[in-house]
Amino acid sequence: MLYIFLMKITKYYSPNYDLKPRSNKRITAIIIHYTGMQSERESLARLMSKKHKVSSHYLINRKGQIFNLVKEKNVAWHAGKSMWGKYKNLNKNSIGIELVNKGHKFGYQSFTKFQIKMLIHLCKKLKRKYKIKNKFILGHSDIAPIRKIDPGEKFPWAYLSSKGVGNYPKKTIFNNLKNRSVKKPDIKGFFNNLDKIGYRYLKKKFKRKIIKNFQRRYRQKKVDGILDLETIKISEFMSKR
Repeated sequence: MLYIFLMKITKYYSPNYDLKPRSNKRITAIIIHYTGMQSERESLARLMSKKHKVSSHYLINRKGQIFNLVKEKNVAWHAGKSMWGKYKNLNKNSIGIELVNKGHKFGYQSFTKFQIKMLIHLCKKLKRKYKIKNKFILGHSDIAPIRKIDPGEKFPWAYLSSKGVGNYPKKTIFNNLKNRSVKKPDIKGFFNNLDKIGYRYLKKKFKRKIIKNFQRRYRQKKVDGILDLETIKISEFMSKR
């Protein structure tokens, strides 16, 4: 028996987008954010405010309800100053999805199963429609690692990857590397690995912040900004994918 999953999407309107439409070929990435505000109502108000000049294409609330704020053919203002691989200012090339979550400032929450279920369905739909590769399903902290930390270490990247959305290393690969320190960690080699993965803004004076954001994505149980053996080996593995 064939079951068809239907997503109910509520239409809202944000005035914060570029008027000139883009072609489907320009859309190459999905960027995942958390709202970082104290309530869903406050988050929606901000994303629809002419004053604040921010928006996203979609918002998913804690119950899994999806709101469409900007049409996919238009450029929403969600990524800000950002880079990934050869792409700069990723607003032009991406679909932005906000997840309602108070964030680190107001009491960072685990994402709900309803949010994640609907996010996976939405991402799969967008992947098919725009032929988006898993390596271009990213967090805000991936494309702006010096200034952003969302969606953070509670975001279930491993689970998404198991469902065919995004890339994540298998747990068994690094089990024997945990908590092993390195006397003279090779920061240059680590940054070279990150460059191959797609990260940019790799400035040594921000190395701790960059390491922490890499760990928020790939080593979530221990986000300490220390370049240990596990973190280095994960970077090596992901640079070859």
